[in-house]
Amino acid sequence: MRTIGVAMLTLALLQGSPGRSDNAQAEAAIRGIVAAQEKAWNAGDGPGYARDVAPDASFTNIFGMVMYGHDAFEKRHAEILASFYKGTTKSQAVKRLRFVTPDVAVVDIDNEVRGVRTLPSGLAVPADGIVRTQLMQVFVRRDGRWLVEAYHNVDVKPAR
Repeated sequence: MRTIGVAMLTLALLQGSPGRSDNAQAEAAIRGIVAAQEKAWNAGDGPGYARDVAPDASFTNIFGMVMYGHDAFEKRHAEILASFYKGTTKSQAVKRLRFVTPDVAVVDIDNEVRGVRTLPSGLAVPADGIVRTQLMQVFVRRDGRWLVEAYHNVDVKPAR
C-alpha cells in the first residue's frame, strides 16, 4: 500500500503542478485585461474600457457613486472620457493579484490618471494634474472568460 502511495506522489510530482500552470495562465489573462483597459482609456474608448465588465457588475467610483450593470459602467466611462477626463492618460500597475478560488481573483491596482484639468464638484484637481486612486477589481471566470464583477475605486488622499 505504501508503494502505491509513493508511486502516486512521484507521478504527481513528475506531471507538474496543474494548479500553478492554471494560475499562471489565469494571471496572464487578467493582466492582459488590465492592460487593455489602460489602452482603451488612453484612446478615449469607453466601450473598450468596459469590454470585460460582467452584465451585473457593481461599480463604485471615486465620487462615491454606486452603479450596477455593464451598461451603466460603459455609459459612465463614455461620459467621463468625453468630458472632464477627455485627453487624459491612465496608467494601472497591478499591486497584488490573489486567487480566492481558481475562478475568482481580487486585483489591487495603483491607478493614475494624468493630464486632469477639471473635476466635477467634490474633488479638487491635484496641483500636478494627476488623480491617484486605489482600484480593486474582482474578476470571475465564467465559461472560460474572465469578467470584472466588482470595480471599487477610491482616491488617494494627499499626505498631511
